[in-house]
Amino acid sequence: MLPASPNNGAVLCSRYAYMPNKLQYCGGDDNLTLFEYATQGVESVRNNGNVSGEKIEGLVQILEEFATLYPYLKLIAGANHLKDIFDRRVAEAYWLGNSLLLGVQKSQLYEHLVEAQELKKKLKPALFKKVVGTIPEGALPHHNFHVISIPKRTGHYPVEHTVETMDACKISWGQVKQVNDGKVLVKYYPLVHENGRLALGEAQDKWCQWQKNESSFVAGIKINDWVTIHWDWVCDKISEAQRHNLRYYTELSINLANSFVI
Repeated sequence: MLPASPNNGAVLCSRYAYMPNKLQYCGGDDNLTLFEYATQGVESVRNNGNVSGEKIEGLVQILEEFATLYPYLKLIAGANHLKDIFDRRVAEAYWLGNSLLLGVQKSQLYEHLVEAQELKKKLKPALFKKVVGTIPEGALPHHNFHVISIPKRTGHYPVEHTVETMDACKISWGQVKQVNDGKVLVKYYPLVHENGRLALGEAQDKWCQWQKNESSFVAGIKINDWVTIHWDWVCDKISEAQRHNLRYYTELSINLANSFVI
């Protein structure tokens, strides 16, 4: 079993939820407070401590407004018999991927997509059938599965994804090559569409935002660090094991999406 780190899952979620919320794609209208919670929690999380209960309660209230994220966390926590929906292991399972995803039964994922995500109402029948058809093939409740296998956004703007928006919306990993004035140059693997199929393309350089007004979610980025990226924002530093997990579950999601035409 993965080591527990109670409460920190809310802070972890805030880092990944910040930028799509700033872009008004999902969540409520309290982006500045979301940013403050995420940045104020940096040192506490780095030291394996807990953010104060008062801060966590306020942050949880903000995160509960994310209509896609919150039900996924409930699904993963419930399937693994964890009382704390914002247990760090649960948050990491959704955003990066870990063994908790394997605790979710196929029937539970199907019910989640139909009831919590309301995909039967949001998607055309043929597309809905194809999406849920990935469940017997090994689909898991990972963020990148939702982004890549459901080619229609399910947030505030229910429009068709392009490959470019899927690439921005997926959680990517990149290696830091340069740090400059609140931005970092990373080498990452973009999502591409070639010969009628999705794939991870050749590594390429990309500038991403790291700081806002000298505040960040990541303490002390250095050259060669591995970081995660969401909508061109650096969310966290990750270990080699976390990078391996993220790549594995991303490639799984791509392979499942390729089982039907995007």
